[in-house]
Amino acid sequence: MKPIQVGLLGIGTVGSGVFNVLQRNQEEIRRRAGRGIEIAMVADLDAERARSIVGDKARVVGDAREVIANPEIDIVVELIGGYGIAKQLVLEAVAAGKHVVTANKALLAVHGTEIFKAAAEQGVVVAYEAAVAGGIPIIKALREGLAANQIQWVAGIINGTTNFILSEMRDKGLDFDVVLKEAQRLGYAEADPTFDIEGVDAAHKATIMSAIAFGIPVQFDKAYVEGITKLAATDIRYAEQLGYRIKLLGITKRMDKGVELRVHPSLVPAKRLIANVEGAMNAVVVHGDAVGTTLYYGKGAGSEPTASAVIADLVDITRLIEADPTHRVPPLAFQSHTLREAGQDLPVLPMAEVVTSYYLRIRVADEAGVLARITGILAGGGISIDAVLQREADEVGGEGSTQTDLIILTHDTREGDMDAVLAQIQGLPTVLAPITRIRKEELN
Repeated sequence: MKPIQVGLLGIGTVGSGVFNVLQRNQEEIRRRAGRGIEIAMVADLDAERARSIVGDKARVVGDAREVIANPEIDIVVELIGGYGIAKQLVLEAVAAGKHVVTANKALLAVHGTEIFKAAAEQGVVVAYEAAVAGGIPIIKALREGLAANQIQWVAGIINGTTNFILSEMRDKGLDFDVVLKEAQRLGYAEADPTFDIEGVDAAHKATIMSAIAFGIPVQFDKAYVEGITKLAATDIRYAEQLGYRIKLLGITKRMDKGVELRVHPSLVPAKRLIANVEGAMNAVVVHGDAVGTTLYYGKGAGSEPTASAVIADLVDITRLIEADPTHRVPPLAFQSHTLREAGQDLPVLPMAEVVTSYYLRIRVADEAGVLARITGILAGGGISIDAVLQREADEVGGEGSTQTDLIILTHDTREGDMDAVLAQIQGLPTVLAPITRIRKEELN
C-alpha cells in the first residue's frame, strides 16, 4: 500500500524532531499504522537550513501554500505557531480536503471552535496531541481513555519554563528576576518570556483540556490568567515551612453553576505527587468519578518529546483515513452538536464565583492589637481561618525592626468575598505593604 504523504509546514525544533523520529522508527511506525508514513514536502522560509535537515528525502519549498496545493499530500502538519498565518494555512488545508496535525495550542485555544467546525464540514481530522504537555498523551487520555467518566477536575503543571523557575527559586532561595535571567541563559526561557511567565501559555493549554473534559466550546477569553512575576522567595520559603510547594497550575473544575477555568500560582501540599514535579517537567492530574485520580507525567516540550505526540496523531489518522468521518473520535471528545448546549448549561464562571482557600502574607506594624483587628475583619466577612503564623520582627526586617509578617491560611471561601475583605484589611494604617494572596489547592 502506498505510504501516506505528509507535508510539513515549518521545520524548526519540533519539525526536525518529527522528521528524525519518523526516519529512525519508520519500520515500527509502519507496523503500528498499517502503512508507511513519509514526509514528502517541507515548507520553510529558510530553505537552505531545511535542506540540511532533510537532504534528498523530501522536497523543500519556501511557500507553505505549495504544500497545501499538492494533490499528493494527504496530511499537513502545521508547526509554525501563533494566531496569524498559521490560522490561514490550517483553514486552507482543511478547505483543500487535507487532514491536519498541529502543535499550536494558541491557535486552538482561541480559534478551535471555528477550525473544528470547518474540519467537520470537510470530513477531515484536525489532530493536536502535541498542543498540550508535549510528549504526555493527555489529549488521548481525556478524549478516549477516560470516556466512561464524568470528569470532576483537571489540574496541571503545563508550562516547563515557569516550573523550572519556581524549582530554582525554592532550591536556591533566589527571587524571580534573578532566576528568570538564569533560565534565559540556559535556554529554558525565551528572550521574551511573557507568554510563559504571565501564564498565557498555560491558559491556552488549560482551555483546551477544559473543553475536552467537560464537552464545552473552547473559551480562552473567559479564562482567569495570573503568572508568577509577583512571587517572592519569601513566600516560597514560608509555604515550605507550612508543608506546601508553590506551583503554577492550570485548573479546570466542574461545579454546580458552571466550570472554573483558571491559571495562577497555587500552594499544593508537599505530599502530593504533583508538588514534587521539578525542573522543566510537566504533570497533569485528572479526577474522574469512576477512575478516581490519575496522574500523567513527562516532558512537556522539546524536539523529540513533542515529535512523539505529532507522530502519534499521524498514526491515528493513517489508521482511520478511509473511515467514515462519523466513526472518528470527535475533536473535543463529545459529539459536536452537544457542545453549544453544554456551553450554555456549563458556563465558565467569573473568578469572583470561584471557591478555594488562601495563603495570605500581610506585612504589618509589630504592635499590639494588629492581629485581632485583621482576624476580626476576616470573621466579619465570613472567612474561616485554618492557621496563623506570625514571624519574629527581627527575622523579617533585621534587628530592631518594627515590622513583621502575618501568615494566614484560610478555609474555602468565595473569591469575591475574599476580595472585599482584603480591601478592608489593606486600608488599615498598620498594614504596611500590598497584601500577598496565593490560592491554595489541596487536590484531594
